[in-house]
Amino acid sequence: MDRLTSLQLFTRLVESGSFSRTARDMKLSQPTVTKHIAALEARLGVRLLNRNTRGMRLTEAGTLYYERCKIIERELEAADRLVTNLGEDISGPLRVACPAGLGRHVILPLARAFMARNPGVRFDLQLDDHTLNLLEHGIDVAVRMGRLADSALGSRQLGLNPWVTVASPSYLARQGMPASPDALATHECLVYSSVPGDQRWQFQRAEDGALVSVSVHGPLRTNDIDSVLSAALAGMGVAILPTYLAQPALEREALVPLLPEHSLLPQPMHAVYPSPRLVPTKVLAWIEFLQTQLGHPAWPMRDWQLG
Repeated sequence: MDRLTSLQLFTRLVESGSFSRTARDMKLSQPTVTKHIAALEARLGVRLLNRNTRGMRLTEAGTLYYERCKIIERELEAADRLVTNLGEDISGPLRVACPAGLGRHVILPLARAFMARNPGVRFDLQLDDHTLNLLEHGIDVAVRMGRLADSALGSRQLGLNPWVTVASPSYLARQGMPASPDALATHECLVYSSVPGDQRWQFQRAEDGALVSVSVHGPLRTNDIDSVLSAALAGMGVAILPTYLAQPALEREALVPLLPEHSLLPQPMHAVYPSPRLVPTKVLAWIEFLQTQLGHPAWPMRDWQLG
């Protein structure tokens, strides 16, 4: 028989003083309670209770055993409370993974704001443009761009990540303004290699929604989005950049937006986490906070460096 159940039945029996009351409280039959106590005494090899028609009394061994059982029950209750509090409290370490550029420019300021509201939270921020295995790396939440692959992970959509086509004034003075996406095939283009189909840029025509795809090439291909920005600012070529990253340079006219009649397709942004079941409260709170910040269409225009 289950040892923990027998232990719990024994302590309830001692406290209630009645087999019938113990059976009722534990939602068992009285013969079942009697069998558990008999099996417990047989396993221990000692008598725990002396029973007669007037009632029952603990033996010396029964008294010692009851005291130890109560300690075990209190420890089990404390363990339950500890785990429950971990699920309920917005506190403790939160291990978050996201693309490097988004992490530096957006997630880090948002983490600072989240910690100001929840000072018990400590962030462990993993910046990596590769898709990390959440279980292998102990990730609580990852922010992922683009369409999600089917999986057993839990997920929530956070919003959309728009992109913009840009070049510096010095580059345009030297090479001219491209009149259409097709013209980019003859321009120096700066390629961000951490996205699928990195050297094929896809645009949507504003007039009719038609998709236009163009193959590009140029002097630089890199997996670091900040390096693409730096190269564009230095006049090395045309770049496509997340709006949140390009916006400060656009505002000070260090970069110029191109192809106003065509837009780049925005990326869906999702929070993913190891399981859709029993998600810790701190994880849910962080995801909901991200949804409030990144769910508005104008979020890339915000000065994230100021938090």
